[in-house]
Amino acid sequence: MTSPLTGEQLTALYDAENPWSVDDAFFLTVINELPSSQVLDLGCGTGRLTRAVAADGHHVVGIDPDAEALDAARRKPDAENIRWVHGTSTRIPDGVLFDTAIMTSHVAQAISDEAAWAQTLEGLHWALVPGGRLIFDSRDPAARVWERWTPANTRDTYTLPDGTTVETWIDCTVPRDGLALLTEHRLRRGREEETATLILSFRTETQLRQDLAVAGFTLEQVLGGWAGEVIGEGQGELIVIARKRS
Repeated sequence: MTSPLTGEQLTALYDAENPWSVDDAFFLTVINELPSSQVLDLGCGTGRLTRAVAADGHHVVGIDPDAEALDAARRKPDAENIRWVHGTSTRIPDGVLFDTAIMTSHVAQAISDEAAWAQTLEGLHWALVPGGRLIFDSRDPAARVWERWTPANTRDTYTLPDGTTVETWIDCTVPRDGLALLTEHRLRRGREEETATLILSFRTETQLRQDLAVAGFTLEQVLGGWAGEVIGEGQGELIVIARKRS
């Protein structure tokens, strides 16, 4: 469905819906354990965390398949210090190996095709130095977060920088074979309602462990929350820290 919102309005809405949060702080803290490093941000979106990583002295490449999101990222302060690449893991630049690769904001779940997911992990493994880290988040299916993704729980209103007011809410199907359909509804005054859909993969901890092992990673930790909680005692997360085998 073609959105009546412009590209700039859509990226502004994304930024309004996704401000800096505890998950960004977690990723930045882990990245900063290795100063002045080479960092790959796969699925960087509009560059919220990417720019913070660069500001802390790292050399950063941000990759995203959404050209309009990248355009928004490039317009932000200090964006010129980052290499922005349009595409997926297949567009990881040659000629540089990364100390750390990240996939944040549950990007891993949006890679719902299993062949594409395997290709992504293989590409990230290839792009890392021996011993380099891969860090990403995925929602724990045992937490059944989709039960809280209802119009009643998610309805909100945002005013964009150009003055446009957008009301949003989401709903989600119950996962079948690990896949769920997430639908965001958007409504502007005087306009018809529009929707945007996304297929999400809810992989179990066991599946993530197996997929990482096949791709050549050694799993170091899987956390359940942003304060380091064990699985089942955090915010319903599976926060993965893995290393490329030396």
